[in-house]
Amino acid sequence: MAEVLLFHHALGLTEGVAAFAGELRRSGHTVHTPDLYEGRTFTDLEAGVGYAQEVGFDTLLERGVQAAGELPEEIVYAGFSLGVLPAQKLAQTRRGALGAVLLSACVPADAFGTAWPKGVPAQVHGMDADPYFVDEGDLDAARALVAGSEDRRLFLYPGTAHLFAERGTPSHVPEATALCVERVLCFLSGLKR
Repeated sequence: MAEVLLFHHALGLTEGVAAFAGELRRSGHTVHTPDLYEGRTFTDLEAGVGYAQEVGFDTLLERGVQAAGELPEEIVYAGFSLGVLPAQKLAQTRRGALGAVLLSACVPADAFGTAWPKGVPAQVHGMDADPYFVDEGDLDAARALVAGSEDRRLFLYPGTAHLFAERGTPSHVPEATALCVERVLCFLSGLKR
């Protein structure tokens, strides 16, 4: 079974993030869900992004790196939207990464001063008409990340929801979430240590 460090999105460490982590735990995986917002949660995406800007993205990245520092090197990094930043940074820069799962976001690999490391598989999941994912460059970054690779995959789901896997919100898309969880579980079970 895999050990996963799962970072939350701009709404904070919500019940939806906990539910997704619970799905992975029920299959026997160990999942850590650090709270980068130190207890704050939001119901509105713009308010959550505003809080992230107030705290500072560099501060949130540093909190993510600190959370990883207490865990083994051989781990899978995962994140939802804003949480993709620390997940992707750690997958690319921390030695021993087993893989990455990037949900509703992806940044260009060179944003962290290095190419994607060889032998580190990844999955990127997003909705094909999500304005944040499509119009802000994440889809292009995801396509570049998976281009020519057999161990990195992009999965697109039909729809416009950004946080499609966030249970209990209007943006939740149950069918896409179920398929995403199934694909993530398959990914985790196939990792080589």
